[in-house]
Amino acid sequence: MKKYIALSLVLASLLSGCATTSENKKSCKNDKYDVVAIVWPAYHPEPRWKEIGCFPDGNGEWQNVYEAKPKFVGHNQPIVPLWGYEHEDNAVAVARKIDAALASGVNVFMYDWYWYEGKPFLEGALNNGFLKAPNNERMKFFLMWANHDVDHLWNNKVGGKKKTERQWSADVSYDEFTKVLVPRFINYFKKPNYYKIDGKPVFSLYLLNVFVRGMEQNPELAKKALDYFRSEVKKAGFPDIELIANYIGIPGKYSPKKKNMTIAEIIDYYGIDGTFSYNVVFRKEPYSKWQDLAVAKYDELKQKTGVYYPVVSTGWDNNPRYPQDQFTQICKGKNPVGYEKHLRMARDWVDTNVPANKPKMIFINAWNEWTEGEYLEPDKTYGYEYLNATARVFGSHGQAKQ
Repeated sequence: MKKYIALSLVLASLLSGCATTSENKKSCKNDKYDVVAIVWPAYHPEPRWKEIGCFPDGNGEWQNVYEAKPKFVGHNQPIVPLWGYEHEDNAVAVARKIDAALASGVNVFMYDWYWYEGKPFLEGALNNGFLKAPNNERMKFFLMWANHDVDHLWNNKVGGKKKTERQWSADVSYDEFTKVLVPRFINYFKKPNYYKIDGKPVFSLYLLNVFVRGMEQNPELAKKALDYFRSEVKKAGFPDIELIANYIGIPGKYSPKKKNMTIAEIIDYYGIDGTFSYNVVFRKEPYSKWQDLAVAKYDELKQKTGVYYPVVSTGWDNNPRYPQDQFTQICKGKNPVGYEKHLRMARDWVDTNVPANKPKMIFINAWNEWTEGEYLEPDKTYGYEYLNATARVFGSHGQAKQ
């Protein structure tokens, strides 16, 4: 309890500087943006980790974080979380995170959601952590079905060619989707703080092409499955779903009706309401160039898809997931000042590029992707600087629209 009170004092201090300039006054009073932080729900003792040979310590992917070592002079590893290695299926710990996020202007969490071999994976962070937090209804949330195959990415003892060997397939059949997953999704939609657009529960699909692959590689069957999903959502009392697809999963070899369909035609065929990017990373470029490169990418994807919501990435370094003798490209020059500039550019882009009938929604990657070097949560290097930067742009008073 003392730690929770102490955090509240920190947050009050963070907010006290919110309106020190005319720019900040505008941002702090602004309630028209929906700022979505992506949550990677891997930092708790999920029982199924042992099925893929990961994290015997019982702390989930925190083990990769604290086992990391520098791979060159000046490499900032291991990253040390300021709040410690808290389990994210702990409701008290998550309550602190909710308060901090809301104070910074983040008003929506998008939880990665997983299903493999007929069973859920990593649901504990959402079900036992977030949804049992005493303040959870202050924060909106929605699901992104992260339907990608599982290889050895999360195992820092495995490298080389074996790294990409598949362990679990993300394929789900029509029957499993309609009879098992759809009712499960709708149970979440009924939560009072589930994020909705015009009353429609928002649901995000990570890889459309993998979804189609699971439907016997049959676009017509995949469309039928999504149509069934919509019909069941309406039966549950909602006007429809708001389906938002990750752009990278839309192109693919399972195009409907004819070959070489445009992205816009595929989107229309499946009834996709909007697109986003889970991440926009430019590994070979320093962070100082990411802002302009990202805005150019937003323009490109809006032209291809029609409705596009931008993402702001805080950096990149996934070396904690690899053996010590294997180096992967990192983002050079990651810093809170550049991140704040990136946020402002994304906000300005949303102001002029998102249609009037859609929310001004901006994604941030991520709330807690510690092993990819992308996180807003405070650490011992930057402290609260990333949260403070977010607060200067979006304030703490935004409310997600319903």
